[in-house]
Amino acid sequence: MTELPLYQVDAFASRPFRGNPAAVMPLTNWLDDSLLQSLALENNLSETAFLVREPEGSDADFHIRWFTPGIEVPLCGHATLASAWVIFNRLEWPNDTVRFRSLSGPLGVSRKADGWLELDFPNLPYAPIPTPEIIRRSVPEAPEQALLINNDANHMIVLESEAAVRALNPDLRALKALERGGLIVTAPGDDCDFVSRYFCPADGIDEDPVTGSIHSVLTPYWAERLGRTRLVARQLSARGGELRCELHGDRVHIAGQAVPYLTGTVQLA
Repeated sequence: MTELPLYQVDAFASRPFRGNPAAVMPLTNWLDDSLLQSLALENNLSETAFLVREPEGSDADFHIRWFTPGIEVPLCGHATLASAWVIFNRLEWPNDTVRFRSLSGPLGVSRKADGWLELDFPNLPYAPIPTPEIIRRSVPEAPEQALLINNDANHMIVLESEAAVRALNPDLRALKALERGGLIVTAPGDDCDFVSRYFCPADGIDEDPVTGSIHSVLTPYWAERLGRTRLVARQLSARGGELRCELHGDRVHIAGQAVPYLTGTVQLA
């Protein structure tokens, strides 16, 4: 019988049952993709992160991959944050920074003096487009213009207020037909710089509780609009989460807290 370690961590949370839960599974070597997908489906969380240690002398410390219950995704913030928490707190990692190799290029996570974990992610470019009809059917409040994030297969719309984002009730069945990824909805915040919600039913996630990766585009968008590079953000899902974001040229730093929920063992016959 093969046994695999399993950790569940609430990312972008200061206490349990908040933020976004992620499964983290460190492996000694890569398993078949079909088995990785089955494990992610069985874990039944928005993402499961799998880690394999890179050879000594490599440009990265770990190779990381992320799977939803349905597909492998190219970038995931909260499961990377959760993975870093596991590495720092359960794998006896000696350093305050860990480097990852991923489908989205090199990523890093640093442990800050106040205990927050800071992701080093790419700055994702975006381009204005007419709002697709699928989005207009799903979200009647959508403006005439949307933003397309090519590198992340998402669309983004900007609403007038935090209240409008909170009250949003999209037609998820209609949104599931969106050809490219999910939908980011954002607006100025009442007591923070900006707020957001993220819907991705086509990938098996109706609404993601807290999505680190979308802040790779939210941060540069709001930095340009507000005229400053350091921002505080909130994701307004039922669980909710707070993020500290900072624009560094072609990179974005996204910081959050994380708390452990579960440690276990997966048994494979």
